[in-house]
Amino acid sequence: MPAKILSIERVFKVSRKELWLALTEKELLKQWYFDLPEFKAAVGFVFEFTGGPSPEKQYQHRCEITELIPEVKMTHTWCYKGYEGISYVTYELFDEEENTRLKFTHTGIDSFPADISDFAFHNFEEGWNHIINISLTGFLEKK
Repeated sequence: MPAKILSIERVFKVSRKELWLALTEKELLKQWYFDLPEFKAAVGFVFEFTGGPSPEKQYQHRCEITELIPEVKMTHTWCYKGYEGISYVTYELFDEEENTRLKFTHTGIDSFPADISDFAFHNFEEGWNHIINISLTGFLEKK
C-alpha cells in the first residue's frame, strides 16, 4: 500500500512575510500552535514539546528543522521520544495575488507504530485540520 500523505492548502489574507513570522516566531507560535520552550528557524535546530489527546495521555515530541528557505519553505522532522518512526512536516508559501497560499504536508505518518491508536492517520488529519484551519486562521484573522 502506498504511503499516505496528509496535505492541506489554504489561502490567507496576509502577506508572505506575516505568514512566515506566524510559522517561525516563538512568541507568535504560542498564540496558535504550541508554547514551545525554544524555537529558532534554522537548519539543525531541535525543538521539543509535549502534546496529546488528553491531559492523561501526552507524548514528548522531538523535531529538527531539516530545510529552510526564508519566506518560502520550512521542513522539520516529527518524532515521538520512546517510539519508532520518523515523519516530516513541510510548510510551503506561495504568493496568490495580495494573499499567501500555504501548502502544508505531513509525510511518514505510517512509520509510527500501527498498534498505537493515537498515531492513526485520521488523528493527524483531525489535528492538523484544526491547527491550520481553525487555530492559525483565527490567529491571522485577528491581526
